[in-house]
Amino acid sequence: MSRPLLYLSYKQDMALLNTPAKRGWTIALAVGAVLLPFVLTDDLLVVLATACVAAIGAIGLNIVTGYGGQVSLGHAFFLAIGAYTAAAISGDPDSTRLIGFGITSLPVWLLAAGLVAGLAGLIVAPLAARLRGLYLAVVTLGLVFIGEHIFKHWRELTGGVGVGRPAAVPELFGFQFAVDGAMFTKAQKLYLLMLVLLVIFGVLARNLVRSRTGRALAAVRDRDLAAEVIGVDVTRYKMIAFAVSSFYAGVAGALLYVMIGFVEPGSFNLGMSVQYIAMILIGGVGTISGSVLGALFITLLPRITRELPAVLPFISSSSGSGGITVFQVETILYGLLIIGFLIFEPRGLFGIWIRLRTYWKSWPFSH
Repeated sequence: MSRPLLYLSYKQDMALLNTPAKRGWTIALAVGAVLLPFVLTDDLLVVLATACVAAIGAIGLNIVTGYGGQVSLGHAFFLAIGAYTAAAISGDPDSTRLIGFGITSLPVWLLAAGLVAGLAGLIVAPLAARLRGLYLAVVTLGLVFIGEHIFKHWRELTGGVGVGRPAAVPELFGFQFAVDGAMFTKAQKLYLLMLVLLVIFGVLARNLVRSRTGRALAAVRDRDLAAEVIGVDVTRYKMIAFAVSSFYAGVAGALLYVMIGFVEPGSFNLGMSVQYIAMILIGGVGTISGSVLGALFITLLPRITRELPAVLPFISSSSGSGGITVFQVETILYGLLIIGFLIFEPRGLFGIWIRLRTYWKSWPFSH
């Protein structure tokens, strides 16, 4: 006779969904996410699809920062590598102006984008493994400025500033995702594609952090000297964290501009790196679920701020109108939210969810 809510083996304890509540919530969320394309309008689906892509990039940053303890401000650099690798592989091979190979198969250019970005991360990793804290943050910040210079002047790859180039073409076995179809619109198809990819990369990351590698990364994060004493190869695991994080960033960069259909080199700047830092800090550092929550929050934030000029007259929608603009409000909100969460809820939105869950578990008892 089995005993409920008690683990009788390590296999039960280590299961991905090890409680009935987790299984129930997962099924409910999955059903709700699949039904959204039939309920929401296309413009909202595009926002949610973009949030799914951003969540993949945020998961990658959380692996190196939240689990590995290495502060990286160079995420935009690896996003750019992924975006341009995918665009070049998928690009028109007959173009005399831009590099293109004409391979539009989604698995090919998506995997290539991740691998090239991961290789770039692996090249940077030995240097990063020797640094920590502020020194590492400054070095990775330098990658963003180096990348900006390269991408603005390598016109055969990027198209140049203000010109850009078309993003990668998502195609799978002849099925086009970026065009309207008879049954599904373009937005519906892209949303479902990005949702499936988020689930795949989220589960892979969750299994990684539950493995021996994840435990080693946590040991390095908490105290690298102590981890080295007990036999953890600190340099090796720091390199693994950087490579995996860069791979996820490359995949996210390749997918991010599929939603827009256009890649512009000026967008891969420090502001983009700060956005991803905000995602993991607001969502929850060191959690996969927090990465998804933070990406969803930050992606939906501009949608909300765009409505402010109709409510608050002193906020304008463009810089030519005078006064404070919605873009400045967004920047201020990023800073205030990061400061607020670091002071009042360091575990982010995921920490708030843990508090609510703990409260209802113990209700009506306070202890």
